Parts: sequence; structure tokens; C-alpha cells
Amino acid sequence: MKILLVDDHAVVRQGYANLLQGLLPEVQVSEAASGEEALQLVPGLIPTLVIMDISLPGISGLETTRRLRQRLPQLRVLFFSMHDELPLVRQALAAGAAGYITKSSAPEILVEAVRRIMAGHAYIEQPLATQLACNPGQQDPRLGSMSQREFEIFVMLAKGTPARQIAEQLCISGKTVSNYLTVLKNKLQVSSQAEFVHLAIDTGILRSRA
Repeated sequence: MKILLVDDHAVVRQGYANLLQGLLPEVQVSEAASGEEALQLVPGLIPTLVIMDISLPGISGLETTRRLRQRLPQLRVLFFSMHDELPLVRQALAAGAAGYITKSSAPEILVEAVRRIMAGHAYIEQPLATQLACNPGQQDPRLGSMSQREFEIFVMLAKGTPARQIAEQLCISGKTVSNYLTVLKNKLQVSSQAEFVHLAIDTGILRSRA
């Protein structure tokens, strides 16, 4: 079985590669540090499963998954992310993912997810699956107007990430971030940082601290 781990943190990739190879001896793990690298590697590697982070420099994990699934519809993708917001989980599933778990999960959850997905099943971490079941299809129509990259930047903006840091994390220019900000304000009908935050809370992307 071939697995491709896509994460921009080398220490994280190596740690999970060692974990998977230790608990699943039959697994051969390869690594990619970005969506672009994953798109280059997959055609030659033909992995059985891709374990994908959402927040990647350059092409996001969501967009990478969409492109990979267009090329190889049979490819199975498991999202493994620090984010547990339901709209992001829905975006991942819409992009073609077969599963979604968070990086706060115990190691055995990752192994179980890999085994279940490779057996042809979907796998969503239990707390997230429960929340999805209790909130079916609950989404502000404005969220559906965004591209996957716009959605990713919207989440970062709502969390208070400075524009300069967004540019650095996504390997895009500050001007490009400014352009996205203008587009998002028009699409989402907001005019301030506070309104971004309120929309994110109202749609379940952020949790209110009140």
C-alpha cells in the first residue's frame, strides 16, 4: 500500500510517516511539502491513499484534492488538519475527500481512518461526524459563493491572521491578499474585520468566546 503524506512541516510529516510505517508495516510512505509537489508526484507514484493537510503554501489542500480527484477519480484522500470547523469539513468532503480527522486525534484514530478508507468506507472523526449529523446542510449561502482559496483566506482573516502572515503562509504577495480581501468583502457583503468575525461565528466557522 502506498501513502502520500502532504504537509508543509517536515517534522510533522516525518513523525506521522514513522507512526504509519510502525503500525502498518505493509505501508510505503512518501512525502510532499506542498500541493504543487503532490500534483507532480502522484501521477508517477499512484498512491493508494493521500493524507492531506488543508493549510498548505501555494495551492491549498482543498484545491489540490479537487485537482487530484479530477485526474484520478479513484484516488482516496483523507484530510488530516488542525481545523475542526464544520464548514471546512464540508468543503473537504465537497472537494472529494473520503475522510476527515483532526491532528488532535490519538494515533490509533489515524490508523483506523487509514484502514477504513482503504477498505472502501468513508471515515469522519466521531465528534465531527456527530456535529455534521446534528447540523445537516446548515450553511449560509454566501459561503457557497466563494472559491476554495477564497474560503481559506476568509477563515484566516476571521481568525485575525494579519495579511502579511497570510501572504507568507500561502506563498502569495501582499497585493494578492489585498485583492482577495476586496473580492471577499464584495461577495460576503461585509466591510470590516468585525463583520468577518461575526459572519464566521454565525456560520459556525469560529466559536464565540462569550
